[in-house]
Amino acid sequence: MSELYDFEDAIAAFDPVMGLEVHVELSTLTKMFCGCANKFGAPPNSQVCPVCLGLPGAMPAVNHKAVESAIRLGLALNCQIATRSTFARKNYFYPDLAKDYQISQYEDPIDYDGFIDVELADGANFKIAIERAHMEEDAAKNTHVGGEAGRIQGAAYTLVDYNRGGTPLVEIVTKPIEGTGARAGEVARAYVAAIRELVVALGISDARMEQGSLRADVNLSLRPKTADPAAQAAVPFGKRSETKNVNSLRAIERAVNYEIRRQAGLLSAGQLVVQETRHWHEDTGSTSPGRSKEEADDYRYFPEPDLLPIEPARAWVEELRATLPELPAKRRARLQAEWGFTDREMRAAVNGGALDLIEATVAAGATPAGARKWWLGELSRVANERGLELAALPVTPQDIAQVEELVGSGKINDKLARKVLEGVLAGEGSPEQIVAAQGLTVVSDDAALGAAIDAALAAQPDIAEKIRSGRVQAAGAIVGAVMKATRGQADAARVRELILERFSAD
Repeated sequence: MSELYDFEDAIAAFDPVMGLEVHVELSTLTKMFCGCANKFGAPPNSQVCPVCLGLPGAMPAVNHKAVESAIRLGLALNCQIATRSTFARKNYFYPDLAKDYQISQYEDPIDYDGFIDVELADGANFKIAIERAHMEEDAAKNTHVGGEAGRIQGAAYTLVDYNRGGTPLVEIVTKPIEGTGARAGEVARAYVAAIRELVVALGISDARMEQGSLRADVNLSLRPKTADPAAQAAVPFGKRSETKNVNSLRAIERAVNYEIRRQAGLLSAGQLVVQETRHWHEDTGSTSPGRSKEEADDYRYFPEPDLLPIEPARAWVEELRATLPELPAKRRARLQAEWGFTDREMRAAVNGGALDLIEATVAAGATPAGARKWWLGELSRVANERGLELAALPVTPQDIAQVEELVGSGKINDKLARKVLEGVLAGEGSPEQIVAAQGLTVVSDDAALGAAIDAALAAQPDIAEKIRSGRVQAAGAIVGAVMKATRGQADAARVRELILERFSAD
């Protein structure tokens, strides 16, 4: 086995070409071809019937809602919607397919020839061409027992839960993605994130990667770079690997970058890249061989004899087009215009996972700037410390709107607001309840502030002399002492005013 190539050297010598396959489980009430419940988390093998178990004589029937969802997804992906779409049997023999074949679509997918624009973290845009989006049923779930980290290698035995078998899926397949260079991993991650965002906006899937309702296969090959960039497109694609079922955005980017280094190492050592499936290992950030990759002929596709073609009326397709919600890219543009955010501020909100939270906080009464400040400032820091997503923190948009209202009214300042948020995160109640219980209101009474100023000046007579001699910047030391004495509850601006007034009178 060759050593991994340096990433920068690999990109200098080779041009990566990707193909991404995203599998989206649809949130229908029942499965694709039977009436079994389609619900995650049920006891193993409790949601099965003769149809999804492939028992002799059982006849499938197409889920109308799944077809509707597939068409809506195709429209959102700028695809053509087929006037006639057929199902096929894809034959392969694994324990996760009770029938020994999968009902899928091959020659006539429901959606084809589309595209989606994706934006990277720095604002760069890539257009990803969609080859097809086809309907199929999911396989069952294998649990390998006794192996390392649930992998089949070294497992003592495998358990199969057929609940997932027959779940409605749409598989979205890109055309070859070229020209990404060193950003191939970023582009792959951004594309899958865009698909996840889209299907959630459409309401057709919860797209929870940790539960497997959205999974990605990463196909990658390398071809030598030419001295003339214009001639690069004519260079044939290399042999590809297919890293299967990568289930996090971070892992997708890492898997692409690892495969670039691995394949570059092989090619540079004069070895061949084997066309195969590969397993991703999150703990080591590496891939390992799975099985040699079949070509379409090896699956022995043939038309599904028990299902009629899907022939959606054009009027129905247009009715479904009218049901599409505001799509994510248009929504972001609208919100940015409404909020007055700069491009950089908007990217920070999106990349930080705060867009929905900011929108809900604004709807609860906060200003956009205030909502952005708290979610991307203090709360983002807490989320990073706890290893959580922002949305997983035990604080609501209503809480943040209430905190901003308390600051805006002068009842608390930013320092006290942080203490209030600590209480909210600890489950001590609403912001108003915490302010009342802990007595966190700003001290703005002149008499109380005057007493604190007197004590600070008495403790630092040299500072008093500096202020008296005209060095007004020295007043900051007295303001700091008063803030410390009042546990941060003094109105700092009023304290400074009172100090300067006192020495002006002198």
